[in-house]
Amino acid sequence: MRLTGKVSIITGAGQGIGRATALKFATEGAKVAVCDINLESVKETMQEVEAEGGEAAAFRVDVTDKESIARMVEGVMAKWGRIDTLVNNAGIVQDAQFKKMTDEQFERVIDVNLKGVYNCTKAVVDIMLEQNSGVILNASSIVGLYGNFGQTNYAATKFGVIGMVKTWARELGRKGIRANAICPGFIETPILAHIPDKVIKMMEEKVPMGRLGKPEEIANTYAWLASDEASYINGAVIEVSGGCTI
Repeated sequence: MRLTGKVSIITGAGQGIGRATALKFATEGAKVAVCDINLESVKETMQEVEAEGGEAAAFRVDVTDKESIARMVEGVMAKWGRIDTLVNNAGIVQDAQFKKMTDEQFERVIDVNLKGVYNCTKAVVDIMLEQNSGVILNASSIVGLYGNFGQTNYAATKFGVIGMVKTWARELGRKGIRANAICPGFIETPILAHIPDKVIKMMEEKVPMGRLGKPEEIANTYAWLASDEASYINGAVIEVSGGCTI
């Protein structure tokens, strides 16, 4: 198991890619701090991890609230004494064409998807520096590479978290800390639940593989990046999209 003994924090772990990542990390031997603003959903993730024989702890974390993040980090350190991996997965969408987008829509997405990544990483970086080791993984998107209609706010955040990992890779690499980003394409998650079937079909047709991705396929990539097998991968931006941008 490639993550045996490692302690990992995963935000947005209540569903979708975050839940799949928590389960994958646990099966690879990691101790997992599952974090989400919805405590009930994060407890469900914890129970799934434990049912598979893994070790997990559930935390209600609002990534825009530094106090809730600090409480989580304190809890993780009290329980396991170290932090090896942070997966900044939490994110939201509030889509609208630019001319119709409200300031509130723009600022809310920035607060969660961009400032939330900053807040969580800031809360663990001193611990990783003291350990002289750690891995920071940011959830970007193909939208963070190419933009997308109706997603000015979302695209800005996903471009932004790429800039963060490239900067952190430069600043922290010599301290034993690696930082990378994943850019998922169209993935089957609850975030697509409100999208009409005909639109889903159009999305599938854009992918050379002819289907949407599965959360587990993103989780597998995170697990590899968190492992020692990726020990020389730093500052990378990895697209996991079935080739939909070709």
